[in-house]
Amino acid sequence: MASIFSGRRLRWLLLVLLSGFAAGSRAQALIESAETVPATNQWLGPGDRLQVRLKGRPGQRVTFLKGLPMTELPPALTKGQRGIYQGTYVVRPGDTLQNRPILFQVLRNDTVALASAFSRSKVRFLSPDAPQLALTKGQLAYLNYGLGEDRLGGAKLGYLDSAVVLHLTGMVGTQYRVRLADNQVAWVPQDVLRLLPAGGFVPTSLTGSWSVTGDSLYDNVLVPLEARLPYRSQLLTNPTRLVVDVFGATSNTNWITQRDGLRELGDVYYEQPQPDVFRVVLPLRHAQAWGYRIDYRGTTLRIRVKRPPAKLRLRGLTIGLDAGHGGTNVGATSAKGSQEKVLTLAIAQKLKQELEKAGARVLMTRETDVTVENGSRVLLMRQLNPDLLLSIHVNSSGSAAVQGTSTYYRYVAYRPLALAIYNAVRQTGLKGFGNVGSFNFNLNGATEYPNALVETAFVSNAEDEKRLIDPAFQQQLAERIREGVAEFLKGTQARGPKGWLLHQAAEN
Repeated sequence: MASIFSGRRLRWLLLVLLSGFAAGSRAQALIESAETVPATNQWLGPGDRLQVRLKGRPGQRVTFLKGLPMTELPPALTKGQRGIYQGTYVVRPGDTLQNRPILFQVLRNDTVALASAFSRSKVRFLSPDAPQLALTKGQLAYLNYGLGEDRLGGAKLGYLDSAVVLHLTGMVGTQYRVRLADNQVAWVPQDVLRLLPAGGFVPTSLTGSWSVTGDSLYDNVLVPLEARLPYRSQLLTNPTRLVVDVFGATSNTNWITQRDGLRELGDVYYEQPQPDVFRVVLPLRHAQAWGYRIDYRGTTLRIRVKRPPAKLRLRGLTIGLDAGHGGTNVGATSAKGSQEKVLTLAIAQKLKQELEKAGARVLMTRETDVTVENGSRVLLMRQLNPDLLLSIHVNSSGSAAVQGTSTYYRYVAYRPLALAIYNAVRQTGLKGFGNVGSFNFNLNGATEYPNALVETAFVSNAEDEKRLIDPAFQQQLAERIREGVAEFLKGTQARGPKGWLLHQAAEN
């Protein structure tokens, strides 16, 4: 009897499981996929758009969130696919959602759901009444303009000091949106932030009266603030000037004291382009800027403007030299096996010898085949503080026909260095690929000194590769790059103000 009962019970359980599996299969057929767009975790605030997409059977009644309808798109908008549904919800003040997935449903009527699914990504609605703040951390925190990505990362707005207070108003994946000022935002990666408990006060500050002083190396601008606020700097030309916007700051500056010992700064002043943006304007005395650094001392913003070298010639100049890639970072490789890391080191070593023969002091990021992260190279050069930096690379393209030499710079004020080297290297007979600006590369992002990246030639092109692997041509490249730096110095001297040149001549 017990064995018969057990057999009936097993058959009943099997029927239940099979019916449940059938129901699950029907539900799965009704919803093939459902996700937020983009399909990643998000923080959204009032006015932001929650966008969703579902793929399922055509002709269904589909909802998301709390019963909001989704629209089935016509095949003309989906490359002929049917059953594609989209929905948008604009977040309103008072909406609450705490890091939860989005619910999707296919309905038979107002009360019966034929199928349900949840997004894999989670969404949080931020409350303006409990601001989410964060502090920057590390030595290389930075802001991005937007969410764009490529092999060089997102386009960088600029670096920030540590412990800068940021007001976060959104998140997409691993990037947080930062409110800088009214109608101005930026994005920051999560790995350079430390989140603070929600509900802190949004950082603002009045500015104090500030001073401008000189020491043995720099002209220094000190702007007292009440908090370590975010900032953006721009090195402009014609006329040459450094402009620093401090976000969240409003002027209470009653005077600016300019003390003795200044050599590079002219008549400094400030502007208030909008109520929550304080602009520091620093005119420079020379056509060629030689670098600057911004950081905080407590809550006082410090801007250090570098002076030109004592003499504009290679002898006595300190040059940072970076051989691209190295170690596990091979870089580009040709069809015949030529490796970028090997070629860059060979050229850089020859260039080091050429520069030292001319009397320059050379500081290298690597002298052997070792792995050095780009961030470590930036920090090393920041510590060594050269007069200028050169980064040596070889180029590569998906088309074997592309060839030629090129140089790269980030800031227009440093273009003369890149252009002088480009023109000199062209004298080797290499075709010209171009002088490229706004280059979003770590070593070009440094503001502390003029810098240029040299893509000597294309290893992916047979003609260029044949030259690159030839030690005699590597030597020729080194000589031309050295000549390019010398021409940059000569051109800088020609553009410099006569009063400055006479002053230097009297001192030396």
